[in-house]
Amino acid sequence: MDDLRLPLTNIPEYTVSELSGAVKRALESGFGRIRVRGEVTECKRYPSGHIYFSLKDDGAKLAGVIWKSTVARLGMQPENGVEVIATGRITGYAERSSYQLIVERMEYAGVGALLARIEMLRQRLTAEGLFETTRKCALPRLPSVIGVVTSESGAVIQDIRTTIARRFPRNVLLWPVPVQGEAAAARIAAAIAGFDALPRDGVPRPDVLIVARGGGSLEDLMAFNEEIVVRAAAACRIPLISAVGHETDTTLIDFVSDCRAPTPTAAAELAVPARADLLGDLQHRASRLIGALNRLTGERRLRLGRAERGLPDLPSVVGAARQRLDDRAERLAISLPNLLATRCAALDRTSRALPDLPALIAARCRQVADCDTRLILALPNLIHRRRGALELCSHKLTGGLRHAIGGVHVRAGRVLARLTDAPLRACLRELTARLTGTGAQLESVSPLAVLSRGYALVTDPSGHALTSAAAV
Repeated sequence: MDDLRLPLTNIPEYTVSELSGAVKRALESGFGRIRVRGEVTECKRYPSGHIYFSLKDDGAKLAGVIWKSTVARLGMQPENGVEVIATGRITGYAERSSYQLIVERMEYAGVGALLARIEMLRQRLTAEGLFETTRKCALPRLPSVIGVVTSESGAVIQDIRTTIARRFPRNVLLWPVPVQGEAAAARIAAAIAGFDALPRDGVPRPDVLIVARGGGSLEDLMAFNEEIVVRAAAACRIPLISAVGHETDTTLIDFVSDCRAPTPTAAAELAVPARADLLGDLQHRASRLIGALNRLTGERRLRLGRAERGLPDLPSVVGAARQRLDDRAERLAISLPNLLATRCAALDRTSRALPDLPALIAARCRQVADCDTRLILALPNLIHRRRGALELCSHKLTGGLRHAIGGVHVRAGRVLARLTDAPLRACLRELTARLTGTGAQLESVSPLAVLSRGYALVTDPSGHALTSAAAV
């Protein structure tokens, strides 16, 4: 029964762990150290420091990992979309039944990959505005200290020193850095930031900065295409000249620097002017200035001569003025007494021609007194005569008015006697009463009534009333 349950077979039996271990050993023994070319994708850095990614091409995808201890000496920073050549070994991962590439070194897959990465970074930095010309500043005319960021063992620093000493000796401050390799970009960025952070006191702060390197391949110049270097150059407040490679080489630091030089020697020539050129220019300007001053002085001297010829003889003018002054003074001394005597004689003649004022006033006073006496004597008689005439007129006016009012009453009575209609009689009586009242008012304002109360009406010889004291 036991033989029926367990059929006999010669196929070896493995556990899962044994099989995974066997596959891992087979992979590691069959692919000891390999180089794989592909495009980086799904790149991610974990908090532990390890980097996990995948390499892909048109037909497959391979998982890869870079341990934390290898990242520092990897040679580049992996980015999605960049084609690279990864060097490492194949191993298995039993927990996921997968295999992966343990990367020990990574490099760009040819010039095309480098150019593609540089172009991607350039477009991104351009969109941020890091390459705008408005951010650039002008170079100083004659700097006192020139900072140089380059290798201390290369020929670049010697060319820069020789050129500066030949053109115009200035102080050169070197910050030595590696210009290619794994840590070159970080060291170059730190040097630029260090120069920019120097205080005003202590170590002299450069007035202009030169970042230079000799010629080389695109891989050799990649340190100056790194984002950390470009951003450090953009943030630098010191005017910066980039001189990386030869004239045909272009790096991203050239776009962000304030000035680009084709060679390190040209950078030194841009940093300081030629002393001989400055002296020649100074002499030329001095000669032009002296010539201009001579011409200006000649013109002013000519104008002054013409003005001098147009001026009068001042001593003669002053002498004539003094003579006229003496003549006027003598004539004034003679004319004042004569004028005073003439005025006195005219005053005497005028005073003799005036009438005797006291006698004239006395005569006028006697005439006024005579008129006053005559007026006092004639006024009572005149008033008495005018009063009699007024009384006569008053009697006549009063009698006539009473006679007229009586006649109106008689006629009104006759009319009332003839009327038989009661309303008409009442209306007539009302009119009669109104007429009586109007007559009484007329008598109250009559001038005869006023005269009857003792007042007098004074008239002139022609019979007109005198209404003011001046008319009397």
